[in-house]
Amino acid sequence: MVGAEAYHGGQGRVGVLLIHGFTGSPKSMRGWAEYLEAEGFRVAVPRLPGHGTTWHELVLTEWPDWYGCVEHELRRLQQDCDQVFVCGLSMGGSLALLLAERHGAEIAGVVIVNAVVTTNDKRALAVPVLRRVLPSLAGISNDIAKPGTDEGSYARTPLQPFYSMTKMWREIRDHLDRVDQPLLIFRSVVDHVVDPSSGQAILAAVGSSDVHEHLLHRSYHVATMDYESDDIFAGSAAFFRRLEKD
Repeated sequence: MVGAEAYHGGQGRVGVLLIHGFTGSPKSMRGWAEYLEAEGFRVAVPRLPGHGTTWHELVLTEWPDWYGCVEHELRRLQQDCDQVFVCGLSMGGSLALLLAERHGAEIAGVVIVNAVVTTNDKRALAVPVLRRVLPSLAGISNDIAKPGTDEGSYARTPLQPFYSMTKMWREIRDHLDRVDQPLLIFRSVVDHVVDPSSGQAILAAVGSSDVHEHLLHRSYHVATMDYESDDIFAGSAAFFRRLEKD
């Protein structure tokens, strides 16, 4: 897909790993990455396996494939940087939290935007059975208040990898107390994809004593491409600066 390529840039000693969401692509994180690069950070935006091509390819992947991809990118950044921060949108936020749980002090801080670790949508209860008879449903792309913006996501949501993602959510929720790094949370007040239960679960369970939640009042789910994207970009840069080693 046009604009869905992985992106790497910058030469700074502070690295930032930016992770896109389920059925999305690096396109949703490109503006954020370029802003941070201009601010002197080294950035990496991987394209998760099965994403940025066709939803039929996504069917062939599961959550360990996506996690393995971002863990590999984390290791690459660590080779060149003194510090590494991790950021994620939606399921990318889920993967950022999972990296934080498993890598501890190797990660200097975490920024999540409308991260998902659970849902109150009762339709999700049918997915374990429905996935056996129905390959996909209508997509959940482009939940953006700003007109004319395209995140580069699939028009269909394949159910088998969605089911795999829900298993990853359980793994994350079971160990949220291990997230003890400084944590910056951006959450859209109006989000048609991720309901408030995820934000509530994260805030209630993380082990960090340095947690700040910033509410977004004019942006929908894909806030990194919406009206308040500049707030996310500048806020994350200030967060990294505050935590940067002397």
